[in-house]
Amino acid sequence: MTQRGRNLLLLAPAGAWFLVMLVIPLAVVIIFSFGERGPAGGYVPAFTLEQYANLPARWAAFKNTLMLAPAGTLASLLIAYPLAYYLAVRADPRWKTVLLVLVIVPFWTSILIRSYAWIFLLGGRGIPALLDLIGIDNVRLINTPFAVLIGIVYGYLPLMVFPIFVNLDRLDKRLLEASADLGASPWRTFLQVTLPMSLPGIATGCLLVFILLMGEFLIPAILGGGKVFFVGNALVDLFLQSRNWAFGSAVAATLVLLMLVSVTAYMRLIRRLGAQREDVALM
Repeated sequence: MTQRGRNLLLLAPAGAWFLVMLVIPLAVVIIFSFGERGPAGGYVPAFTLEQYANLPARWAAFKNTLMLAPAGTLASLLIAYPLAYYLAVRADPRWKTVLLVLVIVPFWTSILIRSYAWIFLLGGRGIPALLDLIGIDNVRLINTPFAVLIGIVYGYLPLMVFPIFVNLDRLDKRLLEASADLGASPWRTFLQVTLPMSLPGIATGCLLVFILLMGEFLIPAILGGGKVFFVGNALVDLFLQSRNWAFGSAVAATLVLLMLVSVTAYMRLIRRLGAQREDVALM
């Protein structure tokens, strides 16, 4: 057997899995998006652009998703980076494993239970009640975009921490020592050495969190209280309640397209920043 044949044989299981679990379902969704809703719901074969013309009816869901998904990703990054930096660079090696386990601990509990816990914290008897005691009254947190933002940052923070931690943990500490020996301040060392070297971890963490947030539906449903809808919530409504599979497929296909465009633009930006980093390193 030739080398090409061996390579194809090795790739066959992954290729078959990719075909069955991604390509075929996506093709079905695209086909359904050009159909019509049946009299009793479901799907009726047709070829029409009516479903795509009705997309503005779900503009609120798209707007919330396109605003809160990037905002949640950015907020997760701003919180996760200092934590990952401390764990990788500053933490006592004897306690590093314990601290990493503490980051993982929330994943030991269902996201559903953790989201319901935030209902109490953000509800009238939680944080607003504490604010009322110090004279800040009439604060409403639950069923708002802010509550959803808090929930998604809390839920997805570990997925941002670990890629950055792994990248920083592999950083050659001698580079930091050399920078200090050359007279660079800690802040300058961070900006010129640590931050550029951690870009791959940042890119991976942001990509993981952003893609998952674009399809999120549980946290907005619980903490949004039916007032803050994501596209995921719209899809649940269209497929399971109104049974408008054609329109739901059009919404899903549009979401996939938006994700492809966003991820492609993001990866190009990361590659450009990486190229600039290499150019600076060679100077």
